[in-house]
Amino acid sequence: MIQLRRKTFVAVIILSLAVGLGLGGWGAGAVERAKGRPMFAQMQAPVVPAALPVPTGTFAQVAAVVKPAVININTVTRGGVRTPFEEFFGEEFFRRFFGEAPPEMLQRSLGTGVIIDPSGIALTNAHVVERATEIEAVTADGQKHKAKIIGMDRRTDLAVLRLLGGGTYPAASLGDSDKVNVGDWVLAIGSPFGLEQTVTAGIISAKGRVIPDSRFVDFLQTDAAINPGNSGGPLVDMSGQVIGINTAIVAQAQGIGFAIPINMAKKVYTELVARGKVARGWLGVSVQPLTSELAKSFGAKDTKGVLIADVIQDSPANKAGLQAGDIILEFDGKKIESPPDLQRGVGLTAPGKTITVKVWRDRAEKQVELKIAEAQEESQAPRSATRGKTLLGMDVRPITPELARQLSLRDPSGVIVTRVDEGSAAAEAGIHRGDVIREVNRQKVKGMGDFERLTKDLKEGDRVTVLLQRGPMSLYVAFTVARG
Repeated sequence: MIQLRRKTFVAVIILSLAVGLGLGGWGAGAVERAKGRPMFAQMQAPVVPAALPVPTGTFAQVAAVVKPAVININTVTRGGVRTPFEEFFGEEFFRRFFGEAPPEMLQRSLGTGVIIDPSGIALTNAHVVERATEIEAVTADGQKHKAKIIGMDRRTDLAVLRLLGGGTYPAASLGDSDKVNVGDWVLAIGSPFGLEQTVTAGIISAKGRVIPDSRFVDFLQTDAAINPGNSGGPLVDMSGQVIGINTAIVAQAQGIGFAIPINMAKKVYTELVARGKVARGWLGVSVQPLTSELAKSFGAKDTKGVLIADVIQDSPANKAGLQAGDIILEFDGKKIESPPDLQRGVGLTAPGKTITVKVWRDRAEKQVELKIAEAQEESQAPRSATRGKTLLGMDVRPITPELARQLSLRDPSGVIVTRVDEGSAAAEAGIHRGDVIREVNRQKVKGMGDFERLTKDLKEGDRVTVLLQRGPMSLYVAFTVARG
């Protein structure tokens, strides 16, 4: 029995070797045949990009050129207590829509930046430093320097810092993001989770990406690993030039990160250094996508363009004669296919410039000339919001289609609470940031106009009853108006 098993075992070994050799010979023949076919020969990918401009065949020399200009940013911030809505939707979502929370506690955070001028001027993300009371920049050699904000633009999420250490700093070279192609190799350098001088590699996955909460930037998409702490760091091409500033990721996905194109960053940087702010154009219209049903009802040729839903009184659009129901087809010679196209086109137009708008009205195309005005700064709250804060103890804003989508609101009517003053009557009544106000004193609130009308005559001592929507539930709260 034992001998039989040994013989069987030896036979199996011999058979396996024979089969393996046969398959190996067939495979070798197959490879040889494939080499004669151009389509397969072209598919042989090198270990590193063929155009990598270094003799070593690695990314090391590209990284070595840029790493000295990359800084780790440590901030100390006074933050607020997170509400249940903030816990669910995330701090970044609330910060982008509602601004900062009331200062109540110290928080520390990490980010990345890149020095772009030897005098110590650096670029980073606005969300890395916007609430910071202290900023510390750690350079590649381990030196720590205090830093201050020269200027900040929340709408593009960019900030300009100056390192206060004095002397000359290594600075990165800025490239041309318009020349970047999908499939180009890139490196992301930063401090993910506080791990300084981390380098990851990938490609440009797409260009012209639009992501929620960012109306003015066409992002570069990359699969180079980007994690919390990478924000504000450089995205670098294979010539060692910065072609983007890393800013966002899709948390539920793998290999989907976004960077602000460096050409956009250059424009913002120039204005922030020169003026301390970025001047943007304002048209004064509310628009919505043009569905096939709407296109048919307006006699439009197709669904390209955006439909004007409302025109603000005394705005450039109003003065030029634009009307609700007009379909904007072109803005300043550029075709408009969706609301983000118009938002970016208007926002990037210099205030005071006269431009031509092509619209579809009464089943015909019309040309309208108008002068773009300057958009109001985010920090400049409308008078109605100031009144609400003083007497009601809270600030509110309109519910935009984007915000309704983010909050999964089936009914977009009402206004949303963006801030509640600590110790106010509204706070004591239990109103939270993120609550949607549907009624004031049993009167429906469809938007800011209704809210202003129902609250403008309130005075100290008046009783107010408010119907709120909080997530899936509705509730009434009542309180007495008090002088803030």
